[in-house]
Amino acid sequence: MWNLSIKKLIVTLTAGLLLAGCGPGSKAPQENAPAEVGVVTIQAQRLVLTRELPGRTVAYRVAEIRPQVNGLIIKRAFDEGALVQAGDLLYQIDPAPYQAAYDQAEAAVNIAEANLPAVRSREERFRELVEIKAVGEQEYDNALAAMRQAEAQLESSKAALEMAKINLSYTPIKAPISGRIGRSSVTEGAMVTAYQPVALATVQQIDPIFVDVMQSTAELLKFQRGMADKKLSSDGNGQNVVTIKLEDGTLYPHKGNLEFRDITVNPTTSSVILRIEVPNPDGALLPGMFVRAVVKEGVMDQAILVSQSAVARDQKGEPYVWIVDGSGKAAMSMLKVDRAIGDKWLISSGLVPGDKVIINGVQRMRPGVPVNATEAAAKAD
Repeated sequence: MWNLSIKKLIVTLTAGLLLAGCGPGSKAPQENAPAEVGVVTIQAQRLVLTRELPGRTVAYRVAEIRPQVNGLIIKRAFDEGALVQAGDLLYQIDPAPYQAAYDQAEAAVNIAEANLPAVRSREERFRELVEIKAVGEQEYDNALAAMRQAEAQLESSKAALEMAKINLSYTPIKAPISGRIGRSSVTEGAMVTAYQPVALATVQQIDPIFVDVMQSTAELLKFQRGMADKKLSSDGNGQNVVTIKLEDGTLYPHKGNLEFRDITVNPTTSSVILRIEVPNPDGALLPGMFVRAVVKEGVMDQAILVSQSAVARDQKGEPYVWIVDGSGKAAMSMLKVDRAIGDKWLISSGLVPGDKVIINGVQRMRPGVPVNATEAAAKAD
C-alpha cells in the first residue's frame, strides 16, 4: 500500500515538471537553423579563348636534288648537314661528253651559216633570171627550196646547240634554294641518271619554319557559330599570334603567326590543317618535330567562370552547382560546361552574373535548406 502511494507521488511530480516547462515563459529548442556556407558571387569577365592543338613542324621550303642528265659523279662539293646558299655547287657530273656534244653542235651551226650565203645568192640570181625567162620556173623553185632548206638547217643546228648548252649546264648540280642540306645518297664515282627516283640529297629551308596543326571540324563549326552569334569577337591584330609549346612542355621563345586554314577536310580524322609560320633563327625546330600550338579562337566579353571544386555531377553525370536563391535557401542549378580554363570551368548556361555559388559547405546541402551565406575565396578548402 505504501509502495503504491510513492509511485503516485512520483508520477504527479513528473507531470508537474513537464507542465511547468511548457508555460508561457519557456522557449522550445530551435530546429532547422540556417547552415553556414561560403559563396562566390558570379561576375562576368573578358576572356581570350584559346585552343591547344597538336601538330608537327614542316620545312618552309624543300628541294630534292636530282640530276637532270646522265653521267658520272666526279665531285661532291658540300659537307653533310651544312648550310648552303642558292647557287652553290653540290655535285659535279663529268662534263666531257656534254662538252663534246656542245662543240659538235656549235660546228654544225658554223657549217650551216657558211653554206647559207651561197644558197641565198643562187636564189636571188634565179629569181632575176626567171623574170626575163632566162631560166625555167622549175629551176627557180629548186633554188628557192634549197635556200629554205639551208635556213631550216641553220635553225635546227642552233636548236641542237642550245640543247647541248643546256645539257652541259646541268653537269654542275647546284643548290636551288638556301637551307640546310642533309646526308648524301651518293659519293664520287657513282653513276646517276636524269630525274632518277632517289634524290642525291635534300635541302630544307627551316628559318622560318611551318607548324601544321589539326583542328577538328566540330571545333571549327563551334567557333564559326560563336562568331556568327557574336558571343566571340576578334582579338584584333593579336588574333593570329600563336604560342608554341615544345614536346617537353616548355614554351618556344618565338611567337608564330597563323597563315591560313586549309579548305579540305581529312576524311579519316575529320579535321582541317592550320598552318603557322614560326621564326627559327637558331634552328631549334627541326622538320618533323611534335609540338603543340596555342591558337586564339576569339574574345568572350561576358564569360562566366566557376571553380571546378564547386561543380558536382548527378547520377547521370550532368554538372550542377548549389546556389543561394532569392529567399536565402539552397537551390540546385544545372549547368552546361564549355571547357576547362585552368582550375575553373567556362559555363555556357546555368549561371548569370550576380548568382551566389556555394563553394564551402556543399556536403550538407539539400534543396530548400536555409543558409547563412558569407563571401569566401573562389577555391574551396
